[in-house]
Amino acid sequence: MQRFALPVLTLALLLGGCGTAGQRKDNAPVVVSAIGGTAEPGDPSAGEMPMARRVLMDATAQGLVRFDAAGQIEPGLAERWIVIDDGRSYIFRLRDAVWPNGEPITAEQVVRVLRRAAASGSRNALAPFLAVIEEIVEMTPQVIEVRLKRPRPDLLKLFAQPELAVFRTRRFDGSGPFLADRDGGSGLRLRPAPDPTRPEDRTAPAPEETVRLFGERAAVALARFRARESDLILGGTFADWPIVGRAGIASDNIQIDPAIGLFGLAVVRPEGFLADAGNRAAIAMAIDRAALTSAVLPDWAPVETLLPGQLDSAAPPAQPSWAPLSFDARRENARARVAGWKRSHPGRIAVQIALPSGPGATLVWAHIAEALLNIGIQPQRVGLDDSSADLRLIDAVAPYDSGRWFLATACRACSDDPATLVAAARDAPDLYNRAHRIAEADAAITADATYIPIAQPLRWSVVALRLGAWQRNTRAWHPLNHLRNDSE
Repeated sequence: MQRFALPVLTLALLLGGCGTAGQRKDNAPVVVSAIGGTAEPGDPSAGEMPMARRVLMDATAQGLVRFDAAGQIEPGLAERWIVIDDGRSYIFRLRDAVWPNGEPITAEQVVRVLRRAAASGSRNALAPFLAVIEEIVEMTPQVIEVRLKRPRPDLLKLFAQPELAVFRTRRFDGSGPFLADRDGGSGLRLRPAPDPTRPEDRTAPAPEETVRLFGERAAVALARFRARESDLILGGTFADWPIVGRAGIASDNIQIDPAIGLFGLAVVRPEGFLADAGNRAAIAMAIDRAALTSAVLPDWAPVETLLPGQLDSAAPPAQPSWAPLSFDARRENARARVAGWKRSHPGRIAVQIALPSGPGATLVWAHIAEALLNIGIQPQRVGLDDSSADLRLIDAVAPYDSGRWFLATACRACSDDPATLVAAARDAPDLYNRAHRIAEADAAITADATYIPIAQPLRWSVVALRLGAWQRNTRAWHPLNHLRNDSE
């Protein structure tokens, strides 16, 4: 099989010609490219996982529940569950499941993994949102109870995330739906895990039931698909979107998820010019969101609010005070604000903005830089992890549909009052009070202008037509066991 390791070969393949050469054979293994990192096992409690590692974890180690193709909850290790005590207790009954060596998975083992993910010292990306868990206990060898300090109707969507998969801590594998093997190349071979309830069924899987998984850069993934050597690309973001149009991929294969989350600038160093809420609002007013988003993708809709909708808030999304103004009026107000600051603070105003690499990120940077220069601020671009940044781009899909996630994720360096309200939303004793604290915190962060919303996250995939079960969804998550229809 041809390899795509060299950038020169990748660019030549991307820029040469237009259109794909047709679909791969329907009885071939499904080949998947996940953009971001390498497809190798890793510990979700050791830090945030790149896309390829998340896809692999989800494919080889399910949690109590999982996402289906539409982004809805389906059984995982738990065959059924009930919610009691006014939403403060979730009781899960485990199905018969085994580790890759055939040993049964027990409730005690599941409890140990989940406690580790939720522990105070955990670096799991979801750990901040698991503080509501009071205790995870083994009731019987097949029954687990998750006791909460306060009701959380969104708990199942957290448990469906790959960060909360149940795995063997040394091997980082679990009960499937796939088992992973090295295939002798740069990818992994995933084969369906045997069904422990049907030990007589040990026939080898058909080629189309297996998956080859690669973790690679977007350009390499697009080159592989265009050469008819893959069926699916997952994890595309705004940063690499512009090269999709240059790759010659048929439009029927390009899919954009209706993802819900955050795409905007968070203030991470509220010092100097950025110490003042009015100055932060000036930057928010100066950005021409419609021009910025349409430069990347004409249908990418801009947003001006932190929350995408009312969700579980007691009020609609808070609108910034400048929302009724025309864009010209916004920019004039922003210029006046900067000029007034300079009169009492002589010297250059410089703001460092942390963005990822990629052509889409460069387009976004061009519009943000133009906006700041236009009002008298000198912008400087730095890497996404640069500790000197004043503003940092947040580009994240919400793992569950609660305003609490949006508030906590956006509030990187909020003032004391908004931060207190975000904590109050977390600690609210019931859903009524939680909804009102979320509304108050939304209004406070909006007034504080420590988060500058721009759009919803842009998530794209490239999908072969033979993957008839693939569906767009708001989670932008596509399990590898839900790619083909059962009838195919």
